[in-house]
Amino acid sequence: MKPVFKELEVCVMEESFKELKEMLAEITDIGSAAAVLGWDQAVNMPPGGAPARGRQLAALGKVTHEKLINPRVGELLKVLQTHEQSLDYNSNESSLIRNTRIKYNKAVNVPTEFAGRWQSATSESFDIWLKARPANNFKMVEPYLKKNFDMCKEYAEFFPGYEHPLDPMMDNHDYGMKASNIREIFSNLRKEMVPIVESITSQEPADDSFMKLGFEGKKQLEFGESVVKAFGYDFNRGRQDMAPHPFTISFALGDVRITTRIQEHFLGSALFGTLHEAGHAMYEQGGAPSLDGTPLRGGTSIGVHESQSRLWENIVGRSRPFWQHYYPGLQKHFPEHLGNVELNSFYRGINKVQKSLIRVEADEVTYNLHVMMRFDFECSVLEGSLDVSELPEAWKDRMESDIGIRPKDDADGVMQDIHWYNGIIGYFQGYTLGNIMSAQFYDAAVKEHPEITEEIGQGKFSTLHDWLKQNIYQHGSKFTANELLERVTGNGLDVAPYINYLKKKYGELYDL
Repeated sequence: MKPVFKELEVCVMEESFKELKEMLAEITDIGSAAAVLGWDQAVNMPPGGAPARGRQLAALGKVTHEKLINPRVGELLKVLQTHEQSLDYNSNESSLIRNTRIKYNKAVNVPTEFAGRWQSATSESFDIWLKARPANNFKMVEPYLKKNFDMCKEYAEFFPGYEHPLDPMMDNHDYGMKASNIREIFSNLRKEMVPIVESITSQEPADDSFMKLGFEGKKQLEFGESVVKAFGYDFNRGRQDMAPHPFTISFALGDVRITTRIQEHFLGSALFGTLHEAGHAMYEQGGAPSLDGTPLRGGTSIGVHESQSRLWENIVGRSRPFWQHYYPGLQKHFPEHLGNVELNSFYRGINKVQKSLIRVEADEVTYNLHVMMRFDFECSVLEGSLDVSELPEAWKDRMESDIGIRPKDDADGVMQDIHWYNGIIGYFQGYTLGNIMSAQFYDAAVKEHPEITEEIGQGKFSTLHDWLKQNIYQHGSKFTANELLERVTGNGLDVAPYINYLKKKYGELYDL
């Protein structure tokens, strides 16, 4: 090729990439604006604002979708295809084109009308759930939940050839995963988990009564925030607020917010909720500055995101070394309740394995059984073998058979999680995938830096945090979950490190 033509081609590619990046920046900013409205709906909005908020979110959802499926985006992706293949696969430029092509190819199958209707329906459903759960009134929210599942089925029809109607929606949260993959992973994990659960729950339960006294909410927040600040959560680029269900939301690298909820008669709720959400938030805050304002800024999948929250909450935050350092400080915060409770008793108490109703407060050993149940219900409703109206009783029956406890009401049963009522379907599997990955990532970090465990016992977290930033956080969503696992650990998804972690920790706690 003559030099002049080569220079012309390079110029065309540069201009095309610049144009694509500018279009994506606008789409990203509109999405962030919608996210601000979503945060406000959960944290600040008065009840009377719900109808208007639904319209606002629907309008922004339609605009975002229209801009993503703009034919010009498709044209630019076609022009840049050869250019992408010439680039280093790991480069930001190549990753942005690749990531956009995946999103564009999916979005063009979905009518803009549906995108707006989906936003409106889920906003309305969420508002009804906020009223229905405290009232323990599933009938109030049932038609809205049915509509959400019906729309999930409708969404699946935009992708003919799917194996399971959950697959297209799940692909939005854990790219490349299918119901068949999850069923196999869960089946293998269940074989390992159930004997451990049965062995522990057959023993005398640990005493955690000291966790269920009257703990002043303000002091709970102060202590939790001091811990996550030490972890590396940057309050100059974040904040913590109250919400009915804890969540993390990211608008930009400079604005990543967390929420929690306080129960004065259960210390673990706000404390471990804050640690959990900070894990999500540090992932978002740790992205490379060059990715800000692009679709690559956020985490790559729900599974990887949950691996970070569960790593900081459980592997670090429920470990003995961590509390050897932090327990004296917690005792000073609450001397009347914890002053006479020894460290060993406290450590056993916060790691108590028990039959419990609430997923977000479940122990590490039984937690995945909660997730598997929700995943199975999603599959059954979408397959048509279970009706939404049957969910409350099915939930109670499954809790009784799997966990050994039957909910007395629907507020702590089928209505306890926000997800389905906020239109988030095909998401729950990410929690267990995250548990599995958390052990893989942590093992890789400790293999490279054996001093991490000792540093945790000294209240030092910079080595671990820096390793995570370097190997995971900075990449945003440049790589898929499987690609990231391969890069960081040298293996794909592997349950063995997670099972080994549980057996070692709980084997010592319960003399298994």
